[in-house]
Amino acid sequence: MIDTFGLLSNATFIKSPFYNQRPTTANIRLLVIHCISLPEGQFATEHIKNLFTGCLDCSADPSFTHLQGLEVSAHCVIRRDGAIEQYVPFEQRAWHAGISSFQGIEGCNDFSIGIELEGTDCSAYTEAQYQTLAEATKHIQTRYPLITRERIVGHSDIAPGRKTDPGTGFDWGYYFKLLTD
Repeated sequence: MIDTFGLLSNATFIKSPFYNQRPTTANIRLLVIHCISLPEGQFATEHIKNLFTGCLDCSADPSFTHLQGLEVSAHCVIRRDGAIEQYVPFEQRAWHAGISSFQGIEGCNDFSIGIELEGTDCSAYTEAQYQTLAEATKHIQTRYPLITRERIVGHSDIAPGRKTDPGTGFDWGYYFKLLTD
């Protein structure tokens, strides 16, 4: 369930400083699926949490140098074991989509919810992740009925040429099947 503040009841809430108010005219009507791992291909680290809370030590790995000063967040992260962490309440604007467009409307952060799956563009996702994502999506669609099947997209769909996630490892057919079960 989602409470009036936009918090998912089964998620661990870890507050990110990287969010702000949505425009008053923005209706939440898009769900964006992302993937993330830090460093790339390494799972179950604290680096994602540290990135989304502004505490990432960019000297911890050579691949982190480009993350210095980055202010980014997502509403939720689903770990490989299916555990879900929420960083920004759904009612607020998380900074997950960057330069983006959906159906000709720029700035998808204004009207979307962003969920990160711990993974890479080419890795398979776990059964636990699909189950948690489907459960969370059902709650999101109940609370935000404008998010229909046609308004669930990958980051690659709203930022083509710039982003490729959730990648070839994500099984859209299976995920959508779980939503109908």
